[in-house]
Amino acid sequence: MNAIDALIETEALPRDYAAVVELAWQPLADRIASEGKRPLVVGINGAQGSGKTTLCRFLEELLYQRRLRTVTLSLDDLYLTKAERLTLAQDEHRLFAVRGVPGTHDVALGEAILDALRAGRTTTLPRFDKAADDRAAEGKIAEGPVDVILFEGWCVGAVPQPAAALRDPINRLEADEDPDGSWRREVNRRLATDYAELFARIDLLVMLKVESFEAVRANRRLQEQKLAARDPDGAALMDDTALDRFLMHYERLTRWMLQEMPTRADVLIPIGPDQRPA
Repeated sequence: MNAIDALIETEALPRDYAAVVELAWQPLADRIASEGKRPLVVGINGAQGSGKTTLCRFLEELLYQRRLRTVTLSLDDLYLTKAERLTLAQDEHRLFAVRGVPGTHDVALGEAILDALRAGRTTTLPRFDKAADDRAAEGKIAEGPVDVILFEGWCVGAVPQPAAALRDPINRLEADEDPDGSWRREVNRRLATDYAELFARIDLLVMLKVESFEAVRANRRLQEQKLAARDPDGAALMDDTALDRFLMHYERLTRWMLQEMPTRADVLIPIGPDQRPA
């Protein structure tokens, strides 16, 4: 069994996923390998359930076959701890207690990690435990130097909305819990400031573009089912009602990225309802 077939088996993917690797991920690996800069920071943007984590695992192997040492940093692993988010909710806005939007990540930590990797130094990558809704006690050592840094996350590379677009609430959560718009304005301000500085480190931006926000709902439900299967007693597992409320935190920026990012992404990969490249 070759390495790609073994990875397909490890990821519990159907055997015909080899065609996806051949037709979509191999050309993407070629594109990344062709870039002359080393180390190269590749931003991988995609809504929840678009397949970012799976893609990164295959890219690590495909780039290894091209003699490129690769490490993956997930934006999700940069979430503030539960205690830090509760403090932020008290000081700024109560909606910041829920992980997800800009403002709920440790941006300075992300910058320090990327800078260390770009400088060829060994560093520790944090890990966020979604079932516990908190940062795990131990991280993962990433030994430098590396050739490629895959920086993946649902809002990686996002830019702020025009101020006028923030005026009207986009869903029930914003209407009921952010009636004056202060939360969404602060999220937008963060995108224009420290998140812009973090994302400026990206050399090549890849977007996995799902069809719509409705597809995000369906994909996220699948993710929750997988989390429940792995950890049935996880404290942060959500039923459908809780999940719908959770996704409302992401809706505004997800819809904005689906509208705005395709015109400027370096690589655009449409993702179909089966969570595969269209």
